[in-house]
Amino acid sequence: MVTTAPSRWNVANAVTLARIALVPFFVLALLAEDGRSTGWRLTATAIFLLAAVTDRLDGYLARRDNLVTDLGKLLDPIADKLLIGAGLICLSVLGDLSWWVTVVILVRELGITAMRFMVLRYAVMPASRGGKLKTVLQVVAIALYLLPLDELPEVVHVLAMLAMAAAVVVTLVTGADYVRQALRLRQGARA
Repeated sequence: MVTTAPSRWNVANAVTLARIALVPFFVLALLAEDGRSTGWRLTATAIFLLAAVTDRLDGYLARRDNLVTDLGKLLDPIADKLLIGAGLICLSVLGDLSWWVTVVILVRELGITAMRFMVLRYAVMPASRGGKLKTVLQVVAIALYLLPLDELPEVVHVLAMLAMAAAVVVTLVTGADYVRQALRLRQGARA
């Protein structure tokens, strides 16, 4: 029996492309009226959460229907990085999030992505549990910061700060773990 590879143009990859297409609408909604409109902030939050939640959907569909493709493996992390990066940068531009947080997270994300490409000749480094937790914490923290915090009880602002602090810590710890894995892969390949 001959099995054919799934088409690159399948429903799972379409969901990923839709996630990428949502990023500009998210940015426009967040930056509308200098980021101070409650309605636009809530719209931006809804778009962000839709794009974040559908990250699980594209992977689920790809595995369930045997639609895993190299294109999907490439586009999925790009969609994640675009959404998280856009959220962090816009929040910093608006003055709602310190730039150092944005820089730390983005440098880690881009650095680990580049490192993964460099060790591809030795092995694929799959996402770890810590990496998945990092993504969840980043999404939760950004979503909380997207809310019109000035109009909400102080406890929501405190929760946003705690979630972002946890996201930064887990981002750094998992980044160090990925570097250790990459070094082991490289040493193992040389041996």
